[in-house]
Amino acid sequence: MNRLFVGAMALALGAIPVTAQSLDDLNIQIHGYATQGFLYTTNNNAFTTTTSDGSPSWTEAVVNLTSQPIPKLRVGVQARYFLLGNFGNVITLDWANADYKVNEKFGVRFGKVKIPSNLFNETQDIDPSYLWSLLPQSVYPLSGRNSALAQFGGVAYGTIKLGQSMGKMEYRGWAGAQIYGADDGYWVALREGGKTLPNGLSGRDMGAALHWRTPLPGLMVGASDIKKPDWSSKLLSGTTAGTMNVKGFNEWATFGIYEKNKIMVAGEYNRLYPHITMNFPGQSILLPRNKKQWYGMASYKVTDKFTAGIYDSQQINKALPLSAGASRYSKDWAISGRYDFNQYLYAKAEQHFISGTDIIYDADLNPNGLKPTTKLTILKMGVSF
Repeated sequence: MNRLFVGAMALALGAIPVTAQSLDDLNIQIHGYATQGFLYTTNNNAFTTTTSDGSPSWTEAVVNLTSQPIPKLRVGVQARYFLLGNFGNVITLDWANADYKVNEKFGVRFGKVKIPSNLFNETQDIDPSYLWSLLPQSVYPLSGRNSALAQFGGVAYGTIKLGQSMGKMEYRGWAGAQIYGADDGYWVALREGGKTLPNGLSGRDMGAALHWRTPLPGLMVGASDIKKPDWSSKLLSGTTAGTMNVKGFNEWATFGIYEKNKIMVAGEYNRLYPHITMNFPGQSILLPRNKKQWYGMASYKVTDKFTAGIYDSQQINKALPLSAGASRYSKDWAISGRYDFNQYLYAKAEQHFISGTDIIYDADLNPNGLKPTTKLTILKMGVSF
């Protein structure tokens, strides 16, 4: 009842026809949005919810505040209330940073900063900005969005013009500490197996990204790479203490997007292969990971108010043998539509056709085992201000 009340209140407040509040005297901007989602699956329960019965257990409310005290300095913070089934029901800090832009060629931000990797990581926390109810789960898993979004550290960025015939290059470089909390969605399967990370998992990482804005208007191609050194944390299995160790690895991605008039086409390919072990007295358990992840998507703005799109999202864990069957992969075709009633209120509808069980499922809500295929329907209402 509480989550339905929160969702209803957020939608009602967001529907009030006012623009983002501008506190001119303090040069402060306040923005935000709220969404209420409904999930239904034909077979397996997904996202820690009883989706096979139909579930409204997906509520988000976001508020961010930014200020520009002097021309080159901007400071800001964003908080989020998030509920998804048995995961969340908390208020978290998405990001909080200071950004000093010297000129177009160089700027720096520091604090809790968004990690500028991949194509959509810097915008995946802004639901009103895109068509999809779910971004491709092969690359942007919803349960781990909070930890994948940001780190404590700094980012240097800028744009270098390459000449009229070559376009321009945008660069980003970052370093800091990333934290996967003890209750993070990444650990759902681990917790259901009776194991916990009481201190979560954290460690240093660094990375770089290049975006080439080509001479062809609307076309950007790019790549990013993240280096994660060795990480280790205390691990408990009941009362038995051990450690989780992640050997240092790189996570790289290549991507591109073309936007012109009413058309958008994008794609991304990721590769990561962390070596993860759980070590207990007299026992070492390897968690095999060798992931290939990719998607291709396209959308078309049919009218001023209605946009439609489609994507194919896939991932394969090459570390598992073929005998692992459906648990080795996930393939997801999604068809999506969005209708903007006005500049504040919008609705999304999305149909997914999923084969494979490598993502989005948890064992406790599927005690009879997982079916190799399912259909997922998502309805979502959102407001922004």
